[in-house]
Amino acid sequence: MNDWAAPIIATSLFAFLSPGLLFQMPGKITPVDFMNMKTSWISILVHAVLFGLLLILVLVVLNLHLYV
Repeated sequence: MNDWAAPIIATSLFAFLSPGLLFQMPGKITPVDFMNMKTSWISILVHAVLFGLLLILVLVVLNLHLYV
């Protein structure tokens, strides 16, 4: 049995937290821009930190597993 939770969660978080896809923090004009498909270095850094924190929360703290 393989544990598929980690790759599925990591891939989905990476896709949804890509700067500019759903939202961008910080935005160019406002603190949060929605679906503008533009990015900056600061936004990439903020989204990377959010990705890491959410991944740690889901995989380490909540200890989710999906066995197939």
